[in-house]
Amino acid sequence: MVVLVQSIFELESAAIFDADLREVYRVGEWSDNLEDLLQNIYIFEMAGNDLETGLVRRVLQIGNLPIGAMLLRGETSAWIANVIASLVAITFDRYHAFANESRTERARQTEQLRTTVLDSLAHEYKTPLTVIEAASSGLSAMGNLTSAQAELVTLIDEQAKLLTQLTTRLLKTARLEASDLVPHPESILIAPLIEDVVASLREQLASVRVQITISHDNLLIHCDRNLLVALLTQYVDNAGKYADAGTTVTIQAAEDANDIVFSVHSFGPVIQLADYERIFDRYYRCSISDNKAPGTGIGLSVARRAVQAQGGHVWVTSGTRKGTTFYASLPTTPHEGARL
Repeated sequence: MVVLVQSIFELESAAIFDADLREVYRVGEWSDNLEDLLQNIYIFEMAGNDLETGLVRRVLQIGNLPIGAMLLRGETSAWIANVIASLVAITFDRYHAFANESRTERARQTEQLRTTVLDSLAHEYKTPLTVIEAASSGLSAMGNLTSAQAELVTLIDEQAKLLTQLTTRLLKTARLEASDLVPHPESILIAPLIEDVVASLREQLASVRVQITISHDNLLIHCDRNLLVALLTQYVDNAGKYADAGTTVTIQAAEDANDIVFSVHSFGPVIQLADYERIFDRYYRCSISDNKAPGTGIGLSVARRAVQAQGGHVWVTSGTRKGTTFYASLPTTPHEGARL
């Protein structure tokens, strides 16, 4: 574009700074400090005409927002320089808008493909895992196994169950990440649902005590049951994995204005402040995970998606003395258009 500006307006030299891309485009002879000159024009809005050097300085703007800078050398009027600056600014703005739209669309297509592949793989794994579990159960039922054989069959059964759990989680992830996810809200009594989640995770919680605190026994929420179970299962499972043995995991639910706030508190490794947001990103595992329980980095992203799909939000706090608490706030009645 800078070449076109030079040729059309018959300039000796022209240089343009794109602040968004941090790029300098030049044509003609310029000194080594050209980039510094352009950045100073952009930062300090140093527009003007220098009669001694023949330089014309302009800030590229969309409305009142600076988006770059321009330097021209050659015979041109102030009016022509303003026109050139306006044309370049509009061109940059259109280009950036198109580039951002293209990046967004590529990201959406990539995410859709990833979700489809994830869903397909999880389904493909389900059948052989079911067969392995059935076979190991059959071998155990037959009896007459040596102690070594019984130990191997038990190991096969345990690992097959772990793989089944992971596959189920992958399927849930694929479905939660789908762009057409539609929550199906219903009235849910919170206390028994939490008790069911804890009962389903009794093995993971074997080394800790569990305390459930509900603001009142008849506390209700109107939301998608499966999504709420996915959220609480992930939070409680995480607490069971990382809590110090012998400590108490506290699960709470309480009203807060028009929301119900769920929290799961435990004592264990401290999550650093820099990880508070990233820990909910898919596949991200913070430093506390390095030497602790195995995982995929998927679970907390599933929890966040389950909450955001219903108009809520998630967050975490952590400290050596106060322990770690994962929170989720959900509206008592789903917000219209909460679907993501």
